[in-house]
Amino acid sequence: MSEPAKPFFAHPSACIDEPCDIGEGTKVWHFCHISAGARIGRACVLGQNVFVAGTAVIGDGVRIQNNVSLYDGTLVEDDVFLGPSAVLTNVVNPRAPIDRRAFLDTTRIRRGATVGANATIVCGVTIGRHAFVGAGAVVTRDVPDYALVTGVPARRTGWMSRHGHKLVAARDGLLRCPESGYRYERRGDIVRCLDLDEDAPLARPRAAATRHYRDPLSAEDTDG
Repeated sequence: MSEPAKPFFAHPSACIDEPCDIGEGTKVWHFCHISAGARIGRACVLGQNVFVAGTAVIGDGVRIQNNVSLYDGTLVEDDVFLGPSAVLTNVVNPRAPIDRRAFLDTTRIRRGATVGANATIVCGVTIGRHAFVGAGAVVTRDVPDYALVTGVPARRTGWMSRHGHKLVAARDGLLRCPESGYRYERRGDIVRCLDLDEDAPLARPRAAATRHYRDPLSAEDTDG
């Protein structure tokens, strides 16, 4: 009797240890290794050569590009994007002769955040909701919601919208997204979207972008 069809796709070269939990519609591509005990949500995409440890947790709609390893202690919430060769660690002071598995630090990447290509996230930090870590950045401390951080070590250089555009100041004192027009309010290091609930997803299936990141701003983007 043949086995029932799995609700997810796995390339024949992928190694999936049992038991693990992989959600409906998820795609696991070439040479991935999913360890026993791992939890992966629905409608995720794991690119080539992704490793997921046994206690790692991945939410729904997560996109993980090639050559990313999620070690024990990694928590990834819904709609996160992890760029190619991004690095996540789980021990702050590793030594080859010393077993520190009893002291793993938790790294949490919250809903909608982006981690750029070749960025490094030092363990024990939280990347806030819809934050944006630039390519090659080295994150050594918590990143606020909606913050854009770049550099080594990473520092905040702006604020990003949920659509992945740098927020611009409008005449009414609010911040606006050049693509969606959504309004954001900033109070100190706290930014909130006024036009969409913080826990509401953007359109699914994935909506096509309507504006390039490098398009020049117009008067309409800043209310004149």
